Amino acid sequence: MAFDRSGPRRPETAAAELDAYLREFRAGGYPVAQVVHAACARCGGSEFGVRVDDEAGYADRTCHSCGDRWVMLDAADAADAADAADAADAAEDIDLGDAACLCGGERFDVAVGFALRGDGEVRWVSVSLRCTADGGLGVYADWKIDYSPSGQLMARV
Repeated sequence: MAFDRSGPRRPETAAAELDAYLREFRAGGYPVAQVVHAACARCGGSEFGVRVDDEAGYADRTCHSCGDRWVMLDAADAADAADAADAADAAEDIDLGDAACLCGGERFDVAVGFALRGDGEVRWVSVSLRCTADGGLGVYADWKIDYSPSGQLMARV
C-alpha cells in the first residue's frame, strides 16, 4: 500500500495507513489480529503527544486538545515509576522519552496492533504512531504480554 503524505491531515486516511502499517509490521513477528485507535475519553481528540520506554513496556499519551494524559495498555503498574522518572529522584528502571518524528513533529495519530494467541488472549502489542505533520509512520514501542487474562488491554489504548 502506498502511503499518502500529501495535503491536509485526514483522520480516515490516517487510520487506514496505521492499520496497514501495523499489519505489515507484524507485532513480535506474529500476525496482527486487531488494531485499536486511540481517542481521548475526555474530549474525543485524536492528536497526541506520546512518551514511551520500549524496554520497560511503557507508553502514555497526552491529548493535544484538552491535555488529558492516559497511561496505555498494561503500563499502569509502571506509571508510578514513570512519574518518579519525571522528578529529580529519577527511577533507574524506566527511561521515558518523548516520541518525535524525523521531521521534528511531536503530534501523532495513535494505534495499537494486537497479536493474539490461539485462545484469543493478547500475545504482543505494538504502539504505532503517524505524524500529523508529515504522515511519517513508525512503531515506537512493542512488548510481549505473557499473562492471562489480557483481553482488557484492547480497551486501554
